[in-house]
Amino acid sequence: MLNNLILAAAEAGATQGVLEKFGLGDFGIEGRYIVLQLIGFLIFFAVVYFKIIKPVIGTMEERQEKIDAGIKHAEEMKTKLDAAQVESAEIIKTAQGEASKIIDEARQSAKAFMEKQTQEATTKAQEIITKAQHATELEHRKMIAEARGEIARLVVATTRQVLAKELSDDERKRYNDAAAKELTVA
Repeated sequence: MLNNLILAAAEAGATQGVLEKFGLGDFGIEGRYIVLQLIGFLIFFAVVYFKIIKPVIGTMEERQEKIDAGIKHAEEMKTKLDAAQVESAEIIKTAQGEASKIIDEARQSAKAFMEKQTQEATTKAQEIITKAQHATELEHRKMIAEARGEIARLVVATTRQVLAKELSDDERKRYNDAAAKELTVA
């Protein structure tokens, strides 16, 4: 750097001639000061560049990398979200299919249960009807038997009264046998 200062000072003398040639010396500009100012400016620029501009640029690059990483992450999340939406749509579709299947099975089961209950009710109703008919028939037979017995008793009593007055023993016996045969046949 010292060599640069010496070189700059040597050039200052050459620069002085150039300044005088163009008439800048009249404005109070001296070449050696210009070179020193140029060197000072370069030093100032180097200090500003390395202490301020370069860290700011580094910070800006870091932020840009973070922003790029954030954008990349957001794109990945969007892709994952899209995939999750597709997967959830498939799961919903599968669940709807399974629900429809379960509903169909429930309907078939309910239909089979209703048919079974209807058959059981029909069978029970038939049994009740059969029992009622049987009970009615038994009651009818019982009533007929009671009626026959009562009629036979009345016929016998009436016949006894009629026969006791006018008929002989043989005729009575014949009438009693005939009445008994009639009652048994009827």
